[in-house]
Amino acid sequence: MDMRLEYQDRRTGYCPLVRRALITGIGGQDGFILARDLLAEGRQVIGTVRPGTIWRADVMTYLKGLDGLEVVEHDVRDGVGFGHLIEKHNFDEIYNLASFSSVGLSWDNAELVSEINGMAVLRMLEALRLYQDRHGSAPRLYQASTSEVFGLADEQPQTETTPHHPRSPYAVAKSFAHHLVVNYRESYGLFTSSGIQYNHESPLRGAGFVTRKITRAAAEITLGRRDSLNLGNLDVRRDWGHALDHVRCMRLMLEADDGMDYVVATGATHRLEDFLETAFAAAGIGDPWRYVHQDPDLLRPAEVMETRGDATKAREQLGWVPEISFDQMIEEMVRVELRRVETGVEHSLDYVPTR
Repeated sequence: MDMRLEYQDRRTGYCPLVRRALITGIGGQDGFILARDLLAEGRQVIGTVRPGTIWRADVMTYLKGLDGLEVVEHDVRDGVGFGHLIEKHNFDEIYNLASFSSVGLSWDNAELVSEINGMAVLRMLEALRLYQDRHGSAPRLYQASTSEVFGLADEQPQTETTPHHPRSPYAVAKSFAHHLVVNYRESYGLFTSSGIQYNHESPLRGAGFVTRKITRAAAEITLGRRDSLNLGNLDVRRDWGHALDHVRCMRLMLEADDGMDYVVATGATHRLEDFLETAFAAAGIGDPWRYVHQDPDLLRPAEVMETRGDATKAREQLGWVPEISFDQMIEEMVRVELRRVETGVEHSLDYVPTR
């Protein structure tokens, strides 16, 4: 008998029979959904949130609903602290979802976004390399990459081999991190995978994102709480999927035999204008243009007009296909937004999407 299967560290609670996962940035929509699914399978999950945010209602309302979840405050830029964290807990897998997530705000915060989305990933990879040197192996790493790295792509749709042409400080930092993940996989044999995620939404999407602004406005207008909505460029086209589908693909990447990079996308694009019209229709408003105004101040210095992904590799190697349609996703978001406005309850476990 392998005695390791009977061993449990009384100090840390670690047991080799139970897989242990770390999720950085667990307070976002992807982090919560991922933690819920991993816990449901009996895994131990530790999640990190930014220092000072652990008492925020928009974070803890959801995380407190997950039995068995351990939440710790950690600044993702702290490479030494990350090294201590993985030494203490002996993780099997790590999902790096922590990010400065606003493309629009990244121009005014270029140095900060470079630290969080770029240099922090380098420090994680270095910590994993050193961990592997000491222990012979290291936890598997999932890095949340983004379609924004393609920017002014020369081809539609984009694949894993499409050259990067980032168009924002956010995208530049993510491109840097993406190439680091490849480099450390090829140079040191670490199991690292990047999910090149295209836009994905759910009712848990942050209030600062344009998609959430649209669904919120649709709910408030139909309920008589407001009478207008200001937006920027409505001609941009995006490949929108549901967060539930994207999170499922993340997990499949770390269950694969080898670390690789995968495009996570639906293969279909819609204009932001299409998103707007679908959301307003779901709220019972037939003509949104009576309420919508374009604001030049909301235009970005440089814009990516279209992103569309080819997820053939994920389909063929992981068996992943998206299951939730564009219309279903938006209708769900609007239903929850109507409940928020009607009840005044902004955060509730009842809003969490399920299959």
